[in-house]
Amino acid sequence: MYQSTYRSQQVYRQQDVMGASPIRLVVMAYDLAICACEQKDFEKAAKTISALRDSLDFDYPEVAVGLLKLYQWCLARIRKGDYASALDVLKELRSAWNESEESLADSRKGAFVSSSMPEYAGVGRFA
Repeated sequence: MYQSTYRSQQVYRQQDVMGASPIRLVVMAYDLAICACEQKDFEKAAKTISALRDSLDFDYPEVAVGLLKLYQWCLARIRKGDYASALDVLKELRSAWNESEESLADSRKGAFVSSSMPEYAGVGRFA
């Protein structure tokens, strides 16, 4: 029974990752790094932060360089066993990415509603 539950969780995670937007993938990576830091799992934390660092898009240098410095700092902190400091930074970054994702989703919803139903604007009790 345990194997069946474990496999179904793996399938769900794989489907979740495969269907995720790029921003959602970044948030998921932060979740993994945060969890690893909370568990003081150096290997997993270092791999995840390194993956975030390696995925930076330097077509946007101001943002990429700032994030690069933060990721390098987090890696240095966990090498010294200071998971709490790295955790604070990772949580702040995750929060910012999550807010960006929500804002983008809200703007897409608004664009969809206004573009898909213009003939109903100003009609009836909703006017």
